[in-house]
Formats: sequence, structure tokens, C-alpha cells
Amino acid sequence: MTFILFILSNLLRQKIRTGLTVLGISIGITTVVALGIFVNSAKAATEELILAGGADFTVAEAGVADMTFSSLTTEDLALLETYDEIEHVSGVELAISKVGANAYFFQIGIDAGDLPFFDAPLVEGRLFGADATDEIMIGDRAADQLDAGIGGTVEIRDIPFTVVGIYDTGTTSLDAGAILPLAAVQEYDSREGLVTLAYVTVRDGTDIDALTDRIKAENEGLATLAGIDDVGAVDQGIEILDAVNLGITILAVFIGGIAVMNTMAMAVFERTREFGILRALGWRTRRILQMVLGESLLLCLFAAVFGSILAVILTQLIVLFPTVSAFITPQYTLDVFLRGLAVGIGVALLGAIYPAFRAARLSPAQAIRYE
Repeated sequence: MTFILFILSNLLRQKIRTGLTVLGISIGITTVVALGIFVNSAKAATEELILAGGADFTVAEAGVADMTFSSLTTEDLALLETYDEIEHVSGVELAISKVGANAYFFQIGIDAGDLPFFDAPLVEGRLFGADATDEIMIGDRAADQLDAGIGGTVEIRDIPFTVVGIYDTGTTSLDAGAILPLAAVQEYDSREGLVTLAYVTVRDGTDIDALTDRIKAENEGLATLAGIDDVGAVDQGIEILDAVNLGITILAVFIGGIAVMNTMAMAVFERTREFGILRALGWRTRRILQMVLGESLLLCLFAAVFGSILAVILTQLIVLFPTVSAFITPQYTLDVFLRGLAVGIGVALLGAIYPAFRAARLSPAQAIRYE
């Protein structure tokens, strides 16, 4: 019998205890992995939003607690247009409303004249007209969810809009939402003369990093967003999610470590005579340590695999809800599962330290006499 099979057989002696311990640890790992998936998904969705329509970068009001609270004036947009490197600036108003079963239906208000600079490929229909106030373009996902087609009606804030186009941008929130005339969104959102963001397109050969740094340096009230790392300047939500994720990870390691320590300590106490016999047969202290740590590690590796599988199943079930699927698509990145594995290893080491050293310090005579 190999050493690993010997360790496995030790765990299988107490199947119920081992199973319950694996289940308890796997729940913690499921939480860590699932939360990590949603944090990464939220980051990806936010990055998609700030670079929507093929924008090279986005400008928002600096210092706001949430990006949707940003307010830019026509003067801010005109100021951006004075930069020679900038080809076009599109002011957009973001809004969220309950439409159908989706309580967070996403809307972008934009001038018809800016639509040629906003990449929203039509799969059916046309762009809304320059003077239109009651026309709407919806994403293909929104069309499916609302069962709305060209010529149909979508009601937002008790205002009916006629669907004239269906688009597919590949961006979750946009494709589950709609693009409307800017004036219409500003009116029902009571934001006349203001926009939430400015989508900026630069000329070929422009150093985007240098330009965004210059805009921030010359305009204290503006924040430039070229990627997810810049979002903290206008939205604290992502930073809060990261902090919550870290806190839950630490908590999972601590609680899981206690569970493993309890299991391994009981196993060590029950097998005291066995350890004495093994020591009498010539097993060294290091070998005893390896056995107990190996049992703990194998236990937690099973939990990490099981917990990760549960996390994937859980996230797939959650995104079945239209409210969730309208905002994010789960991002199953390697780093999330590596974090789950790291939690499992951390739990194994933390929980096995005391039982392993207790087993290793037993003298053969003392252990064999133990009752």
C-alpha cells in the first residue's frame, strides 16, 4: 500500500465525520469562489460599460460615490472637444428602470448625431431619427426577454416607445437594455442639460494614457476611465466588493481551519495507540507529521474541488434570474479557482498544525499504554 492510499484509508475509517467535514469546508470554499466569480463578472461588466460603443476612454465627474451619480454639463463636453487629440465626444445619460420582469433595465440616452460614433451593430431595423422622441433601439437580449420586435412598444416610466432597431454589441448590460434619444432620457430622469458620461474617441496615433493623464491634471473635476483600474475614482462599489471578498476568504480559512482541527484532533486522540505502534516500528517524527498533514490536505483538496463545482452550479442558477442576467455574464477565470484551492490548502495547514505536532511528540511507550 502506497503512502497516499494509506492516508486515504485513514480518512475512510470515519466516513460520516470525514464527509461532514468536507461538506462544511466546501460550503466556505463555495462562498469564496462564487463571490470571486461575481466580483470578476461585475468588474468585466463595468469595464464593458466604460468602453461601450467602441470608446477609447470615458470621462465622468470626479469624486462621486457611484458612476451613475456623475453629472457632466455641456460646458464639460465642449471643454473635452478642445483637445486636438480627441476626434469625437458623445455625451450619454445612463438610467435604470423597471421594464417587464427586469427591475434593472439599463438605458443609454444619446443624441442621434452621435450614433455613427457609437458602435451598436444593428441586426434588424434602423437607428432612431434625429428628431425622434418616442423611438427606441433595444438589444437582442432585451428583445427576447420582452418579446418585442420592430414596430412593437416598450414602456419605460409609463412612457411608450416604438422599437425601430434591434442591436447586438456583445455587452451584457447594453444588449439587455436599450438606447434612446438623449432628450427623452433626460426628461424622464429630470436631468435636463446634464449627462452621466462622455464617451471619447481619439485620433489615430494618440497616446491615450498621456491624454487621459493630461485631462485629469488640467481639470480637477473630471475623472478619466480607460480601464477597470480607473473606476475607483468614480465608483467605490468595486473596491467594496474586493474588500468583502477578502474578508470572506479570511473568515472561510479561519472557520474551516477550526473544523479541520476538530476533525484531525479527534482522529489523533482515537489513534494514539496506533501512533505508538508506528513509532515502535521505526516511523520517524517527520513521517508522522507527513501522515497527519497529508490527511488534512487530502481532506481539504476534496472540499476545494467539491466547493468549486458547487460554486459554478450556484452561479449558473443565479444568472437564470433576468435581473442578474441583465447586468453580468459569469466570468470563470483561473484566478478564482486558484483562490478556492489556496483557501483549501490554508485551511488544511491551519487545522492540522496542532494535531500533527501532538501526534509526532507522542513517545512509543506512552502511546501504547494509552487507553
